[in-house]
Amino acid sequence: MRSVKTNSNAQASRDPKPFLVLGFPVHLLPDYIAWLSDRLLQRQGTHVVTLNAEMTMQAEQDLALANIIRQANLVIPDGAGIVLYLKLHGQKVRRCPGIELTERLLKTSAQQSQPWSVFFYGGSPGVAAEAGEKLCDRYPNLNIVGTQNGFLSDAETPLFLERLQTLQPQIICVGLGVPRQEYWIAKHRHLVPEAVWIGVGGSFDIWAERKQRAPGWLGDNNLEWVYRLYQEPWRWRRMLALPQFAWRAILARFRFDNVRR
Repeated sequence: MRSVKTNSNAQASRDPKPFLVLGFPVHLLPDYIAWLSDRLLQRQGTHVVTLNAEMTMQAEQDLALANIIRQANLVIPDGAGIVLYLKLHGQKVRRCPGIELTERLLKTSAQQSQPWSVFFYGGSPGVAAEAGEKLCDRYPNLNIVGTQNGFLSDAETPLFLERLQTLQPQIICVGLGVPRQEYWIAKHRHLVPEAVWIGVGGSFDIWAERKQRAPGWLGDNNLEWVYRLYQEPWRWRRMLALPQFAWRAILARFRFDNVRR
C-alpha cells in the first residue's frame, strides 16, 4: 500500500482564504483531499461543511447555523447553486459533492499502509453499519472502528459520546441531515479535537445501496436536485430555496457590475 503524499509547505497548517457567497465562505482549492490529508497527518481538527443553496438560504434565517458555516475550517461548493454563483463572479470551479469528497478521502485512507480510523454516526438503525460493510468490500483496507445510528435516546447518548471520546477516530462522518448534523458537530467536536468531521447528509443510504444517486448526466448538468426531488417529493417546500438563491445570485452579480463601473 502506498502512503499519502503531503505538501508541508502548502497551507495545510491554516485555513484557506474563502470566496464569499452571499456572505458565506466557500474555499476553492485545487486538491481538497491533499489539504485534508495534511490536516490529518498534522492532527489539526477540521470541520468540513458541504454548502448548497438550500443550506445558504436556511442560514440567512438561522444565526446559529450561519455562525457554524462561517467558523468551519473547510466549506466546499457542494450544490449547483453555489457553483452558479461562483461562475457568475468569474470563478472557474467545478461542483464538489460532499458524498464524493468523503468517499475519495476514505479511499485515500484505505490506500495507506496505516489507514486513518473512521467512525459513522447517523441514519436509520442498521444503515451506517451496512454502509460501512459495503465500503469495506470496496476498499478492503478501510479502517472503520465504529458505527452508530442517529436514533439514540437521551439515556443512550452519554454512553455513545463516551465511546466516541475513547476511540478518538480520525475521520468522523455525521449523517443527521442539515442543519442537525452541523449543530451536532459544532457541539461535540471538542470530544475528538484532532479529527476531520464531515456532515454527510444522506450518504449512508447511498453507500448502503438503500437509495441511488442521480444518473451521471443529471449530475454533470447540475440537475441532481431534480432526481432527489423525484425520490423525496416531500422536500418540495425546501427546494423553493433554489430559485430564490438563483435570483439572489443574479442580483449580486448585477450589483457587482454596477460597482465596477
